[in-house]
Amino acid sequence: MDAQPVSLAPSSNGRVSGKSWKTQKSATVRSRLPPGVKTKNWDDRMRKTQQALAIKKLESELKEEKQAEIQRRRQITQERKKAAEERQRLEEDKAKMGARKAARLRRRIGRTKKING
Repeated sequence: MDAQPVSLAPSSNGRVSGKSWKTQKSATVRSRLPPGVKTKNWDDRMRKTQQALAIKKLESELKEEKQAEIQRRRQITQERKKAAEERQRLEEDKAKMGARKAARLRRRIGRTKKING
């Protein structure tokens, strides 16, 4: 017998399955991980994180400015509306006072509804 002994290596390269239909397995590729986690360089990841934070901060500042502008405009509109209502109320009071004064003068003169008919 000239059978050479097969040397067994500790890795899977030295093993042969004997089941020809089975394929050799390979390491799992984790493609669902976010790109920030896949990169090995810590500095790059921190730089990207800092950039994202800076962008978020800028966006929030712009949003706050926009909200402040909207609030300012709303305040101006409300003030104008209140002033117009106050003017209207004063005009009505003035007209009422004018009517009351006219009625008082008519009563003084002696011309009432009963007399004028």
